[in-house]
Amino acid sequence: MTEQKRKIAVIGGGITGLTAAFYLQEQARLHHYPLEIVLIEGSHRLGGKLQTLRKDGFIIDRGPSSFRDPKGIVAQLAKQLNIEDEIVTTTNAKTFIAIDKDLQQVPQNTIMGIPTKFKPFMASELVSWSGKVRATADLIIPPSKVDGDRSLGKFVRRRFGEEFVQSLIEPLLSGVYSGDIDELSLQSTLPSLLRYEQQRGSVIRGMRHEMKSSEPGDFTVRHNSKNVQKFRGGMSTLTHALTDELTDCEILKSVKVQSITPFQDKTCLSLNNKSTILVDGVIVATPLHMVTNLFEEEEVRQLQTVPCNTVATVTMIFKEDSLQSFDGTDVYISRNSDYSFTSVTFEHKKWPFIAPEGYAVVNCYIGRTGDTAIVDLSDSEIEKALLEDFQQLFGLDQLPLETIVSRWKDSMPQYTIGHADRVKKAKDTLRKLYPTMRLAGNSYNGISIPKCIKQGKHSADQLLCELFEHTPQFTNSFD
Repeated sequence: MTEQKRKIAVIGGGITGLTAAFYLQEQARLHHYPLEIVLIEGSHRLGGKLQTLRKDGFIIDRGPSSFRDPKGIVAQLAKQLNIEDEIVTTTNAKTFIAIDKDLQQVPQNTIMGIPTKFKPFMASELVSWSGKVRATADLIIPPSKVDGDRSLGKFVRRRFGEEFVQSLIEPLLSGVYSGDIDELSLQSTLPSLLRYEQQRGSVIRGMRHEMKSSEPGDFTVRHNSKNVQKFRGGMSTLTHALTDELTDCEILKSVKVQSITPFQDKTCLSLNNKSTILVDGVIVATPLHMVTNLFEEEEVRQLQTVPCNTVATVTMIFKEDSLQSFDGTDVYISRNSDYSFTSVTFEHKKWPFIAPEGYAVVNCYIGRTGDTAIVDLSDSEIEKALLEDFQQLFGLDQLPLETIVSRWKDSMPQYTIGHADRVKKAKDTLRKLYPTMRLAGNSYNGISIPKCIKQGKHSADQLLCELFEHTPQFTNSFD
């Protein structure tokens, strides 16, 4: 191993950047690498969208409020940080779909609405009998022969039929991705569906097989099962723990990188405080619009074509007795329903510890492809629109005790058809110019917290391999 001192900069202090810095520090300590780490965050705080407000006994997450962790990625990191005991799992999740003014429960034993057992599916009133028969045709329809990427919506319609997709799959997936499934890429969102079809001849059979296997995949997630998790003190528990552990890392807050240029065998970062930093490696973990402003290469600037939706989380606090009439925890909205929100979560029912006894905490999620104007309304206008929806859907006629609106501008990248190829071209171009630079974050290879953690670790691992005689820890590359 070379004894030359090396320096790596991590740009962006969200969950991806914090994880990358933590992993770099951990491996440097373990293998005695002569490594300096600097974390550069443009805002005054670390954590990105993982923000928790704690006030008067309430624990309110302004961004993502929970996670699904089928591969144990979050759990492994939490164990390293000694906060594994802070992870709690909901015991009573119950998901509904809103179709006009009707609320229908998502059948048990489904994955993204797709049935793995037929008895609860056949008993559901969400889909007509003809729609159910059409959906089960997935078991006999031959695998598709289309090469290359394709529309997620077109794929699931071919397998399951229009009614089933419109009533079940589309509301759930649109709620997750805040996008239009007919524009989203199958390869970049749910590639497992294609793998199930190609390997098992049926998506349903593929899901059943994976659920029985010892190695869970990305989509062994049943909407009504007990597998949704969060941190007892809120999601910022994770980012605070990461920050506290970064004792061998220089942290610069309220500092922005204005340009990145090669300088001899290093990379020069020009900062907005008129200073520069010379580094041997860089992990760029910022939102996409910030990345494209740093580079002139056409392949990188092509990433500007990746649409990013502006969304908001609206948290309302009520007296609990005003919401007793609804016994579910999550509601997703069908595309043809005239409501302002894309989904609603009754947080206090899933996590009783987040609110004092007698109070209810409800999160409404607004903003999606083609319908982001509501996010630009004033807080009072948003509250009024949502309360009108609540009146229609739940019969609620009480004003909230408090409303908290958290807007996230251009925060939801849309993985449209061809996304993976665009990302690969950009990364390959950068690698030729900057062999020790990596792009990571929700703009590229997954929007979930586990996938952002995985990208941070993987990028750090790659740079350690470039700069030191480091044995790779991760074999499945994103590239």
